[in-house]
Amino acid sequence: MVEIIMVKGTTMEKGGGFGLPQMSEREMFEQLLGEDLARAVDEPVIAANIGQQMLHMNLRVMPKSLRARIRDISGRIPARNAVLVGGGIGHLAAWLLDLWLGDPSEDNKTDLPRPDSFRIIEPAGKFGIIIDRLIRRHGAENWTQVLAHQWKEITAETLSWSAATTVLPSSARPSPLPQPIDLIILDLPENQKVSAAESAFEILAPGGFILVSEPEVPTGEVPEPEVGENLSDAQEKVASFNHWINFIKFVNESHTIGFVELSGATLAVIRRSDSTE
Repeated sequence: MVEIIMVKGTTMEKGGGFGLPQMSEREMFEQLLGEDLARAVDEPVIAANIGQQMLHMNLRVMPKSLRARIRDISGRIPARNAVLVGGGIGHLAAWLLDLWLGDPSEDNKTDLPRPDSFRIIEPAGKFGIIIDRLIRRHGAENWTQVLAHQWKEITAETLSWSAATTVLPSSARPSPLPQPIDLIILDLPENQKVSAAESAFEILAPGGFILVSEPEVPTGEVPEPEVGENLSDAQEKVASFNHWINFIKFVNESHTIGFVELSGATLAVIRRSDSTE
C-alpha cells in the first residue's frame, strides 16, 4: 500500500526530471513508488551470494521486498549523484549496480541511465575492501567510490564546503560528495537511521529524494526512563521512534513524503521541495 502525505499541492513542470507529462506531485509519487512489474522478481546473482555471506556472518539483512522496491524507485529517479549510507559488505550496492549496469557475467547490459557518481559510505575499512571488489567486478571504478568515514563527518564537511563556495571558488576545496546530491539511500541500524536522515536532508538538493525504512513502531507499555539511568532497549526504541515522528513533522511542513508498506518493513520516500527556501 502506498500512502502519500501532501502539504503543498505543487505541479511538476513538463519533463520534471522523470520524462513524464505535466502532472501533480501526488500523481508523480504514485507512479514513482509503485512496483516495477517489468523487472525480475529474483534477486541478482551477485547480491544473492552476498546475502548468503551475510547470514553466515550474522549480519543484519534488509528484507528482500524493501531491497527490490528501493531498486525499482531508484531506477525511476534520474539522479546525477547518488549516495548509499551503510554499505555493509555490498548487499544493497549489488542490487543498485545490477540496476544501472546489469550482471557483469552476461552480455545483455541494461540501457538504463546511471548516475554520474555513486558514493557508498562504509566506515568499517574491512567492509570497504569487499565493496571495492564488487565495484571492480562491475567495472564501475570511474564513477563509484567507497568512503570509509562516518556519515556525520561527511555531511559536516559537505555543509562546510557549501558554505565556503559562497565566498571562494569551487576549486579551492573539493566537496567530499559530488554536487548536487539527488538521491540518498539509508541502510542503517534502527538507532542510527533517524539522525542519518536528518543529516541527509541538510545536504539534499532541491527536488532530491531520500529512501529509508521507517523505524520499528514500539509495542506494549514502556516505562518512562528515570533521570540519570541508561535507557533500556525498549526505551531506546520509543525514543528513536519519537525522534522519527518529529523529523517527519519537520519535513512535512514544506515537502512531500510517501510511505510504502512492504513485507517486513515500511519504506519512507522523502522529496525535498524544488524551492530553495
